[in-house]
Amino acid sequence: MAQEKETISRRPSGRPERTPVGLRQRLAVKNKEPNYVYRIVNDVDDRVAIFQEAGYEVVTSGNETIGDSRVSVASQEGSVKSKPVGNGIRGVLMRIRKEYYEEDQLAKQRLISEREAGLRPDKADGQYGEIRREWK
Repeated sequence: MAQEKETISRRPSGRPERTPVGLRQRLAVKNKEPNYVYRIVNDVDDRVAIFQEAGYEVVTSGNETIGDSRVSVASQEGSVKSKPVGNGIRGVLMRIRKEYYEEDQLAKQRLISEREAGLRPDKADGQYGEIRREWK
């Protein structure tokens, strides 16, 4: 007469999925298009314009959502996707084509590699790297 125990591993139907407070991802972007890299840019000073000049575009339509909130906030079609990030600042969802993003990352890595090359020891004269002096 072994009775099977019912475990409470299933949540009741109709109940929304919970996310513990410590595990929330308030600025996670969901439903991203695979050919783009997304970023949330604080709408202060000229930061959005600077990113636009670098090839980023403001996300205004599509299925992308910001955050893990269960509450859907209705937005007007074509409006900028943004979210409050604190201290009265809004974060604007922006994206750039993946190939442009990868080109930018390669350019940054080249600069880092050049700087690191200057730190490597020059075994010929026993010196560490290159000494640069700028006189002003």
